[in-house]
Order: sequence, then C-alpha cells, then structure tokens
Amino acid sequence: MCAKKITRPKRRPKIKLRGFNNLTKSLSFNIYDICYAKRPQARKEYLEYIDEEYNAERLTLILTEVSDIIGANILNISSQDYDPMGASVTILIAEEPIEPKPDLVVAHLDKSHLCIHTYPETDSKSGISTFRVDVDVSTCGRISPLKALNHLISSFESDIVLMDYKVRGFTRDIKGRKHYIDHRIHSIQQYIRKEIRDRYQCVDINIYQENLFHTKMLLKDFDLNKYLFATTYDDLSHEERKKIKTILGQEMTEIFYAKNIY
Repeated sequence: MCAKKITRPKRRPKIKLRGFNNLTKSLSFNIYDICYAKRPQARKEYLEYIDEEYNAERLTLILTEVSDIIGANILNISSQDYDPMGASVTILIAEEPIEPKPDLVVAHLDKSHLCIHTYPETDSKSGISTFRVDVDVSTCGRISPLKALNHLISSFESDIVLMDYKVRGFTRDIKGRKHYIDHRIHSIQQYIRKEIRDRYQCVDINIYQENLFHTKMLLKDFDLNKYLFATTYDDLSHEERKKIKTILGQEMTEIFYAKNIY
C-alpha cells in the first residue's frame, strides 16, 4: 500500500496540433466523511448540520474555486437544494473567455463541466452516519482537472477518497498523427501533495493502455474525538471509546473495499 516512491511526471514538449485539442479529460471523485451519532435525535441533527454546511451555495463556491484553479471560464451555473436533504451544482465551463455569455454558447466546441452531488445517510443500528460527495470535473483542450485534486480533497472531511481519471478521444498533430493522451501520467498520486498522501493508505488500479487511472485512499488513523456528534469524548468509558473507534474503522474499511466484510 503506497510503498513506492511517487515522482512528479516529467514535462514533455508541447504537441503542435492541427487545430483544437479534442481530448476530453475527466476526473471523478467519491469522497466519504464518517461520523458517530448514537441517539436518533443526534443523527437527525447531524443530517441537518451536513445539509446546511454543504448546501448548494457552499458547493457552488467550491466549484467556482476549482474553475479558477484549473484556469477555466464559467459560462453557466445551475444549483439546487433538495428536500429533505442533499444538493447538486453543475457549472458549464470553457477554456477561453466567451462573449456573448451563456445563452449563446451552446455550440461552442470546448465546453466542459463541473458537477457535484451530496448524499447524506445514517444507520440507526450502528450509529454511523455517512456523508458522500460525488464530484465530476470534465475538461477539453489544454486545461487539466488534475490541478483541482488537492483543493477538492481539502474542501471536505475526506476519510475515504475514491478517484477515477480517464482521457477520452484523440487529437491530431500538424502531421496528421493521432494522439490519445497529451501528458505523462503513471498514477493519480503524482498530482497529490505529499503531506496529503502521507495521511492515507493509497492503492492504484490502472489500465494504462486505456488511459484509465484509479486511486483509492483510506485515512491511516483518526482522532475519535473529532468523529463524535452530540456525544462528549470524556463521558465515554474506555471500553465505549474502543468499541466506537472499532465500528468507525470497520465502516471505513468496508467503504474502501466496496464490500461487506464484518
């Protein structure tokens, strides 16, 4: 697990293209935040807190920051808060500034998008509450969604992070040769800051010949006091603390491996 040394990709000379860069680069996230809320009222309050903390306005701010980081221009924003909980935001972006604005750019070639959805849920049996964030950053042209990795991981309480990066399509150089990828990449981890990587167990599952890269990350250790909602750490016995930390660890492990283990 994450034993090998991660090095940043070497820069390669820019490809001289015949026209527009037609490669589509898509980065997809599933980010999980786990919490322990023992009583029904505490679980209700947790869901209400999450719903307010990560409402459509907050998610729009996060995606607007992502747009700035990757160097994209925002064309249109669509956002929605849901009843009883959850929110979604979609932003249409372009590599170059567009005039006139949104309603007249539907045919613009390099339009891409940023999209985010939230999924809060709770389990009455174990007391575990889970907040999942689903994020897609899809770009065309020279701009890369990989630049947004560190910001997105840091924008949430990321206990488990599952990431997919895919380069689709092809673009032609001035000699007519097709290129199915225009940058060097061996692992998504190359683009994650070391201080972030060091906090997680990391596993890669890559299909290089398909330009498909998958990385999943599980927090190595956690402070139980930060995972208790409406429960005071000092009021718990040693055995209760141990039990709750075990339950939280088991939940994270099952989500990480996407299977019921315990």
